[in-house]
Amino acid sequence: MALLPDLLRATGNSEAAAALRADPVLNHNFIVSLIDSSSPLAAVGSIALSAINDVLLGGFSECSGLEMQLNTEDYKEGGNNGHLLKFPSRVQWSPITLKKGVGTSSALWDWHYGFVIGRGKRRDGLVVLMNELHVPNSIWFFSRGLPVKWTGPTLNAAQSSVAIESLEIAHEGIFQVPFVGAASGIASAAVGAAGGLAGAAGGAISAAGNL
Repeated sequence: MALLPDLLRATGNSEAAAALRADPVLNHNFIVSLIDSSSPLAAVGSIALSAINDVLLGGFSECSGLEMQLNTEDYKEGGNNGHLLKFPSRVQWSPITLKKGVGTSSALWDWHYGFVIGRGKRRDGLVVLMNELHVPNSIWFFSRGLPVKWTGPTLNAAQSSVAIESLEIAHEGIFQVPFVGAASGIASAAVGAAGGLAGAAGGAISAAGNL
């Protein structure tokens, strides 16, 4: 019996068939939101306006540093000379680095410089990775972000590449929102199946009209 993706592909609905496959998600379709964590009410308002803030910031071209490492402590057990026992210790979180093209906004510089003059506020952050249908596939949340390093663009009159600024953010932990991937798969399957059925129905009507 043919599988649904094969039927969709046979009817010319390759995009719908691809949506039903469990392929790895590409890394280019993502959104980063920086949320004011000074108070719960402010956070709610910031989440509601996160999409607008992203547009004002110009969007980020690169996000790296979604990384954690579990350190271990060694224990030399007496009489057990053939093994070195290891026990879990503290978790070490890598800083997150955001990069974007230099535009008219100075939001990244302003956030970093606010701490230089003693007026800075920590921010939480959301990193959302989306699939080809723009449905969130993975969501990471980092808490109490602190901008520790701002880097301006490298200028070179002999090149014509985009001017890039970057900001390094130290934080107090990354948490992945559960069950987002499963929901993304269900949503993609629903959209793909609906598109495939519509395409198949249209093909059947067209074929009937040619009789």
